[in-house]
Amino acid sequence: MIQRARRHRIAAALLGLGLAFASLGSFAAPRFAIEGDRFLLDGKPHLIRSGEMHYPRIPREFWRERLRQARAMGLNTVTTYVFWNLHEPEPGRFDFSGNLDVAAFIRTAKEEGLDVIVRPGPYICTELEFGGFPAWLLRTPGLRVRSMDPRFLGAVDRYLRRTHEELAPLLSTRGGPILMMQVENEYGSYGRDRDYMETIKRQMIGAGFDLPLFTSDGAGPHYFEGGPLPGVTAVINFDGDIADAKASFEHLKAFRPQGPRMVGEYWAGWFDHWGEQHHTTPPERAASTVDWFLGQGISFNLYMFHGGTSFGWMAGANYSRDMPYQPDTTSYDYDAPVDEAGRITPKYRALREVIGRHLEAGESLPPIPEPATPTIAIAPFVLRESVSVLDALPVLSRPVRAQLPRTMEALDQNYGFVLYRNTVPQGASGKLVVDEVRDYAVALADGKPVGTLDRRFGERELATGLKPGERLDLLVENMGRINFGTRLDEERKGITRSVTVGKQELFDWTMYPLPLNDLSGLRYSSKTAPTGPAFWRGGFELERVGSTFLDTRGWGKGHVWINGHHLGRYWKIGPQQTLFVPAPWLRKGRNEVVVLDVEGGGTRSLQGLTDPVYETAPDALKPRGK
Repeated sequence: MIQRARRHRIAAALLGLGLAFASLGSFAAPRFAIEGDRFLLDGKPHLIRSGEMHYPRIPREFWRERLRQARAMGLNTVTTYVFWNLHEPEPGRFDFSGNLDVAAFIRTAKEEGLDVIVRPGPYICTELEFGGFPAWLLRTPGLRVRSMDPRFLGAVDRYLRRTHEELAPLLSTRGGPILMMQVENEYGSYGRDRDYMETIKRQMIGAGFDLPLFTSDGAGPHYFEGGPLPGVTAVINFDGDIADAKASFEHLKAFRPQGPRMVGEYWAGWFDHWGEQHHTTPPERAASTVDWFLGQGISFNLYMFHGGTSFGWMAGANYSRDMPYQPDTTSYDYDAPVDEAGRITPKYRALREVIGRHLEAGESLPPIPEPATPTIAIAPFVLRESVSVLDALPVLSRPVRAQLPRTMEALDQNYGFVLYRNTVPQGASGKLVVDEVRDYAVALADGKPVGTLDRRFGERELATGLKPGERLDLLVENMGRINFGTRLDEERKGITRSVTVGKQELFDWTMYPLPLNDLSGLRYSSKTAPTGPAFWRGGFELERVGSTFLDTRGWGKGHVWINGHHLGRYWKIGPQQTLFVPAPWLRKGRNEVVVLDVEGGGTRSLQGLTDPVYETAPDALKPRGK
């Protein structure tokens, strides 16, 4: 009996070892691999036909429809960033629910026959506020992002490990749809710190991301000095025609003779800045270039396949040699193959036709799905109730007092506005100088608007005629932290230094943080219309629900909420003159609209249109008085 029991134990142990080795064998042969110059999927050569779309920029109710549209255009993969700033809004507090359920987005892609490429950053650019970094990083004095700063790297490590908890079952090494992941993002456009890039790679591996990794950078030789890593697949980003594509891959070949050829971002459109012209690109150019990719056996990712919307406070900003600050519009339509409202464009049909000529044996394109919800018009309606921002302060904010004006970050605030209040001291006279405004300020004297300051033009002075004893209010808006380039660490908001009247500096400030997360306590009136910054409320009735474009022409500058959903920013300078309203945010019957208009005056009516309007004001890029 003892010998028989021993034999049973030995047999069970051998069976356990066999199962363990079988399990190890399954991990040794993942779905996706990189071998020499080829991508392999299930052991066979594979060409990636990808398009970029971002789950937070698309209402969750639309995810499946957009993914089906991608499959019907001929794509076999979708690419998405992971949005650190949205997933960790405060240190250590994570949110992967609702529209931020990235794992659900990826599972839906798999259900629709699509694989996925994930780009977790930590820096993602994407014309997003602070390039996707959480604003709370800037609360730490001296902290440097995209560097070996241990405070930054510690936060990155926590974020990557928490993200792995969400994505682990979906990795290709577990048989899931996530083929590969990107290390950082276009670092060659930012720096040359190889230690930093190697550290991010090690952090990703340490977090558990054991699948193929890659880097993505611009196509010029100077970008390769800091971005690509030894032993990691390098892909390139660019726009243009076939000639541009040929030159770009020649640069890559000279730098990295071996490895798969792939366009990590082929810019099939472009984004818009406030005050500049709306961008469009010819469908023929994108189609002919993609045709060349496929003919040459080059994998690609269209940036963007569907751009969607940078809802709420999420639009970022850039800068240039001529403009110190270039805020991005709310719309992220990007002139993509599927427009902001989810409609098929001529660019989509041109690309579908091209891809259809390069399908593998036995492969066919699904029919183009019909939109589940229409785009509707809404008759004009008037917003008759209002409350001034100044009167609403007790409801919206608790005051903070300090000798000097504090930045938004020093007030533990991420987004929105700050109202700075002081009294003009005796003996002060002359210009009002604010050093400096980030990013747009409305100045009021005893509640009356006396001027604005616009960071786009480096404006810091107002000849206001302020008098001693007058109450000075400066309502300062964060219009989006810069998301690209070397100025990321400088992007603290509000008033960053000092305020003077004449040459006399003002002290003893009262500040009202206004993140505007909850507007339910506002008390409106229809008796007297405010002349300065104010909230306006009205509504409309719907018999049927559909997406629409809210026409903001006639208004000045501000933000719109519908049924509690923050649509984003509008501004009369254009080019964006309408705000996209997704159908899932509307309802049959009564719908409530709240508008914060910071400039006052103008019309007080709105309407919904079936199509967006792009118009740039003639003087949008001219400072006042020029």
